[in-house]
Amino acid sequence: MLFGKLLPRDGNFFELFNQHAAYTVEAAKAFSQLVANYSNLELRAKYNEMVDKAEHDADRITHEVNRAIHVTFITPIDRDQIHALINTMDDVADLIQDSAETMALYDVKHITEEITRLAELGQKCCERVQHAVSLLPKIAEPATTEAALKTCEEIDQLEGDADRVMRMAMSKLFRNDSIDAKELIKLKAIYELLEIITDRCEDVANVIEGIILENS
Repeated sequence: MLFGKLLPRDGNFFELFNQHAAYTVEAAKAFSQLVANYSNLELRAKYNEMVDKAEHDADRITHEVNRAIHVTFITPIDRDQIHALINTMDDVADLIQDSAETMALYDVKHITEEITRLAELGQKCCERVQHAVSLLPKIAEPATTEAALKTCEEIDQLEGDADRVMRMAMSKLFRNDSIDAKELIKLKAIYELLEIITDRCEDVANVIEGIILENS
C-alpha cells in the first residue's frame, strides 16, 4: 500500500493536453494571419516565427507527456489512449508548421481564396479540438459527454467542408490553362497540406470519441 502511495499518480495529463491544444490554436491563428498578410514581407516573417514558436512549444508538451507515461504509476485514462491522443494532436501542429515552411520554400507568389478558406477551416478545427480536449476531465458527467461528442461532430463537419473546398480548388487549378506549371505544382502541394490539417483534427476527434465511449 505504501509503495503505491509513493509512486506518481495521474501525471497531470489533462492539463498537458490543454496546453498542447492551446499552442496548436496559436499556430493556426498565426498561420491564418500569415495568409492574410502574405503580401507584407515583414508581417509574413513575423507570423512565420510565431508559427514556429507555437509548434516548438507544442512539441515540448508532447515530449513531456510521452515521458510522463513511463514514470506515472496510475494514469487517468489508458496509456495507449494518452499516447494516441498527444501524438495525433502533435501531427496537427507539425502540419501547420509544414504548411508555412512549404509556402516559403516554394516561394508561392500569391494567396488564392482557396488557401484563405482552408486556413480558416483549419483554425476552426483546431479551436474545436481545444474545446473537446478541455472537456475530457469531466467526461463522467453525461452533459459533458454529450457536449464533447457534439464538438467532435462539428470537427467532422469542418473536415468535410475543407475536403469540398480542396476538391473545388483542384478542379479550378487544373482547368486553368493559363497557369504556370510550376505555380500549379506549388498550389497543389499547399492545398493538400492544408486539407490534411483538418484530416488530422478529425483523427483527434476520433481518438477523443474513443476515450469518451470507454471512460464515460
